Amino acid sequence: MRTTQYVLFIIVAIAFSSCAIVRQGEVGMKRRLGVLNQKIIQPGSVGFNPFTSTVIKMPIRTMNMEISSNLPSKEGLNVAAVISILYRIEPTKAPYIVENIGVGNEQNVISSVFRSTAADVCSRFFAKDMHSAQRANIEKEIATQMSELLVPRGFVIEAVLLKNIQLPAGLARAVEEKLEAEQDAQRMEFLLEREKREAQRKKIEAEGIRDAQKIISEGLSKNIIEWQSIEAFRELAKSPNTKTIITDGKSPMLINPKE
Repeated sequence: MRTTQYVLFIIVAIAFSSCAIVRQGEVGMKRRLGVLNQKIIQPGSVGFNPFTSTVIKMPIRTMNMEISSNLPSKEGLNVAAVISILYRIEPTKAPYIVENIGVGNEQNVISSVFRSTAADVCSRFFAKDMHSAQRANIEKEIATQMSELLVPRGFVIEAVLLKNIQLPAGLARAVEEKLEAEQDAQRMEFLLEREKREAQRKKIEAEGIRDAQKIISEGLSKNIIEWQSIEAFRELAKSPNTKTIITDGKSPMLINPKE
């Protein structure tokens, strides 16, 4: 009885050891007696002979590799930065990577290519460019140049991101002063523009008053003035208050009797 159980245990152990699971985001390859099978194994379960074969699994999802490096600039300064490299393995190139680079050695290859490429690209830009809008162009050029070297080897470079950039102390202060000067210039430009608009508003207002007075003066004829004088006499006559009016018949003058 014990012998039968022991045999069953061995059979079950062999059965489990002869089955591998390739998960999502991975591809598998069989290696039999040291020879790699070029057929790609898709996610799922796969059977193999544990005595002669092994199943090699490689991730094909997007990976993030961070590198701390001093990037050289055009003026000969070193800019400290942390760089994130987003990459993935081309599934069809997995056997090539296993045979020529080795499992787990891909980051050594990518980091070496990055350091060489970054030195070449960054040396064409000023240090301040790595801290300005030019940074996107630097990242793009590094990624493009890396792709030219790594795509044939089975690596797809999705993005190169420059982070935590630390400019030399003197340059950092110079950049800050320049930004402050630009902000002051923009503020002064805004104030000047506001004063200009206010002067323009006052000018338009004065021109409106002038035109209104001109229209009024042109419309006051002799007959209209005489008519207004008659209306003034009429309104004074209606008033119950005692008053003295001195007039030449054309324009009234009211004298307050209390004075």
